[in-house]
Amino acid sequence: MTLRPKPALMNRRQALCKMGAGFGMMSLAGILGESLARAAENSAGNPWMATDPHFQPKAKRVIFLFMNGGMSPIDSFDYKPALEKYNGQPMPGGILSHERQVGGVMKSPFSFKKYGQSGAEVSEIWPHLAECVDDICFVKSVYTEIPNHEPALRMMNTGANIPGRPSMGSWVTYGLGVTNQSLPGFVVLCPQTPTTVGPPLWSSTFLSPMYQGTYVSDKVDKQEFDPKKLIFDAYNDRFDLKQQRKELDLVEQLDKMDLASDSSANHDPQLEATISSMETAYRMQTEAPDVFDVRKESEAVQKLYGDGSTARGCLTAARLVERGVRMVQVYYSMGDPWDHHYDIELHRKTAKDSDQPFAALIKDLKSRGLFDETLIVCGSEFGRTPVVETGGGFGGGTHNGRDHNPHGFTMWLAGGGVKGGMSYGATDDFGWKAVDKPVHVHDIHATILYLLGIEHTKLTYRYSGRDYRLTDVSGNVIHDIIA
Repeated sequence: MTLRPKPALMNRRQALCKMGAGFGMMSLAGILGESLARAAENSAGNPWMATDPHFQPKAKRVIFLFMNGGMSPIDSFDYKPALEKYNGQPMPGGILSHERQVGGVMKSPFSFKKYGQSGAEVSEIWPHLAECVDDICFVKSVYTEIPNHEPALRMMNTGANIPGRPSMGSWVTYGLGVTNQSLPGFVVLCPQTPTTVGPPLWSSTFLSPMYQGTYVSDKVDKQEFDPKKLIFDAYNDRFDLKQQRKELDLVEQLDKMDLASDSSANHDPQLEATISSMETAYRMQTEAPDVFDVRKESEAVQKLYGDGSTARGCLTAARLVERGVRMVQVYYSMGDPWDHHYDIELHRKTAKDSDQPFAALIKDLKSRGLFDETLIVCGSEFGRTPVVETGGGFGGGTHNGRDHNPHGFTMWLAGGGVKGGMSYGATDDFGWKAVDKPVHVHDIHATILYLLGIEHTKLTYRYSGRDYRLTDVSGNVIHDIIA
């Protein structure tokens, strides 16, 4: 005789969640970062709804252009004549800590010119962005204490060099909510999973998963655009939208009936968040195809951005913020593509891929009337040394590159309440260390939040017995760069 175990009874939450799985949308809901829980402390309302900032904001949204791997400021925006004078000689005064074997001073192989009314000096590898210098604030004295990619990437994106902290985009959506319920509040764009860290850079960790970033691959041929390839399992091939709507309504009705009939039934924020995520996933099936299809832009706009994944990412970012997405992060590509240890000449390619799209983003946001309320931030996890790297490893016999340099590097900001046509802070004569008005990454984060109307010391979340925040226990707003 075959024994058949009696099926276990399901409680309300299990039953409704199992029904919800029939939508074929739960994986999308997970990607959206809101499928697991609705924050218990905000259970009386919808914490994903837009909320008022602490004070009047200068910006409403953020686009973070990330050159993962380590862009070299002294070959881009921080011209140092001393590199030419001492080229090939030992570093005067000795050298700071570094990762690999290095040699003497190495001049930049690229020429610099002054541009705009501000007279900003920009490398030849950034000709399009050079035309926009009067809209840009170059912060030339950024620093951290971290010389390795993984912890430095975590610091730049989460405010901590250790795992387990929420990303900046998660903090932003936690603090401000979203303005478009049909799209995620935080979107991450990259052809393939970016960097050596990956999803933890846009994770919400102990914040509600509804604040997690939504990763979207833009590795889609522009001529054969298929929105189903952008977000894995975003579409239900078994049920059409009408059928999905009926099932959603049934789940919500059963939930309300159960709560109404059983006075002892506890409110389950996790279940409510699951139902809410299904709604967003349902609506996104109609919204996403439009917003991610850059072919709908005019030929002139597409030509302005150029070709390539960075161009598509920047144009998509403009379209997303136009529809109310709070934060969009555009990575150059997977891995550490700006990490040019053995030949800094490779910066020509990565800069060429980025230069036109970055400049186009500034110009396009202006034409859409969004520049003044959209903050653009651009940078890497660290800079590169002014001395040549001579260590072995992959790269063969070429020794024309630079090692990691966290002691002083450049980031730039534009739009969204930032003064254009200025430089703030400075590194030493060789571009090694921040010496004038040093700016820690915590200060960058504090300034971004300030421009969004958030007092960074008040944006906290209590977890495991203590209050956490993006800026940890430090961070100062850089008021001098704010318009």
